[in-house]
Amino acid sequence: MRVVVTRPQADSERTAAALEALGHEVLVTPLMRIEPVAADLAGTWSAIVITSANALQAVPVTADKTLPVFAVGDRSAEAARRAGFSEVSSANGDITDLVRLVAARAVGAKAPLLYLAGEDRAGDLVAQLAAHGTDAEMKVVYRTVAEAFPPVLAAALESGDVDAVLHFSRRSAELFVEGARASGVAGPAEDVRHLCLSAQVAEPLAGASRVTVAARPEEAALIALLRAPPA
Repeated sequence: MRVVVTRPQADSERTAAALEALGHEVLVTPLMRIEPVAADLAGTWSAIVITSANALQAVPVTADKTLPVFAVGDRSAEAARRAGFSEVSSANGDITDLVRLVAARAVGAKAPLLYLAGEDRAGDLVAQLAAHGTDAEMKVVYRTVAEAFPPVLAAALESGDVDAVLHFSRRSAELFVEGARASGVAGPAEDVRHLCLSAQVAEPLAGASRVTVAARPEEAALIALLRAPPA
């Protein structure tokens, strides 16, 4: 099966390796890249909250690695451990699961939580935590920047040489739809299988004929959809 992966380059390469190990042919065509955003992280914090491993690029080497870290999923949690943090908890889910985890663990915190966020965000994590009585402050530390729609991807779609596209974020799904339309391959793009990390990720693909959402918002569950028979 030929599978398209549109994540930023480093993430795409890791996903491609997992897919190739399962016998799939992979077309890596990043539709965006990650850029850091300067932010002042000085202050007194009770814990750090992350919804992406990309946020950890902003953490200085001299940061207090004894601070607890609450991560949305296992991959971001593992990235926090690799960065040197010793007390890391994973919500193993989505933002709702993360809010539940933080609200349960951060009861009685004497200082705000530091939420390291991207410029494009799904949901208002700070407001949701506040509703549970937990004080958090958001700092934007990275952004996604759109890349040009690769001609090799347009050609593969036009020739019918794509079996499935994996979508890990709403923004990448939006860029796929916009790029396919601008490249004159909107029709073929709508006909391939679109496998999405969550229902929110799938929203920009409303015009596609075959869209499937993973049982859990994690890479393993998304890749598992490739084993299901095409709809």
